[in-house]
Amino acid sequence: MASITLISAYLLDIILGDPQRFPHPVRLIGRFIVFLENLFRRANASPLRQKIFGILLALIVVGSTFLATTFLISWAGYFSQAASFILSIFMGYFTLATRDLHVETRRVLKALEAGDLPGARQELSFLVGRDTAHLSEPEVIRALVETIAENLSDGVIAPLFYLGLGGPPWAMTYKAINTLDSMVGYKNERFRHMGWASARMDDAANFIPARLSGGLVVIAAFLLGKPWRDSLEILRRDRRQHASPNSAWPEAATAGALGVQLGGLNYYGGQPSPKPFIGNRKKDLDFGDVREAWKILYLSSFGMLLLALLLNWAVEGFFCLR
Repeated sequence: MASITLISAYLLDIILGDPQRFPHPVRLIGRFIVFLENLFRRANASPLRQKIFGILLALIVVGSTFLATTFLISWAGYFSQAASFILSIFMGYFTLATRDLHVETRRVLKALEAGDLPGARQELSFLVGRDTAHLSEPEVIRALVETIAENLSDGVIAPLFYLGLGGPPWAMTYKAINTLDSMVGYKNERFRHMGWASARMDDAANFIPARLSGGLVVIAAFLLGKPWRDSLEILRRDRRQHASPNSAWPEAATAGALGVQLGGLNYYGGQPSPKPFIGNRKKDLDFGDVREAWKILYLSSFGMLLLALLLNWAVEGFFCLR
């Protein structure tokens, strides 16, 4: 039954993408984070107190998400097994973002292909944290490839990993951790101390999925007839070329597979932020690299689905033996 839940959630994501008009649980988690952050924030709190409040914030959000997901699925089971099964599928589906990552980046690429650079910059601003108002066309393309590669791990591989490991409650808990990091895990003045616990928790939760992502990209490159040896070589060389201990793994493997160079100078709030270069510049980035990144995205997601099914069978077999 758990395997059917996993496969069904994956197929729903591939077919439907993000349900914009449906009350998405991750959006509810985001609102809960905002409420608690405003509740805990004290204007004159010391760095130590801010860290303590940040730890409480992370623990409450993560614990509440796990308990709420588990309760809802169990509660549905009181009415019927079918209701619990369907809710489990949808909870799993809500954690995945394969098609949504494709759709959102496609909007930017369509604007570029139509010659609408200002429109492409505007669409990109909804996807990335960097300043986009003055990006050139190659910089927009680089941002797209980096977004696809980095979010492959956070939005696809990691949720599938936790779905295989512990079902929808674990996957939804991972999304809570990831959402915490995306909202408060910054090193700026506002969140440097309060977001510390959320950022460290996200690093830990993504440790295994990020490394799986890098390996899956190399395999996808091989299946697509791309230079998979270059992908593996750049992965080995540049996997630590990022402030995060995890983000560079899928980016490095993707850069190697495409024969392009990622990283470089970005601006955040008008302030320059140089990033280490990832990959070798064997060619200039072009529209085709975004399309190839989509192929890598889908193939890697399918590979992770197979791994998640194996992981699920291993977990179920372990508990059956006990």
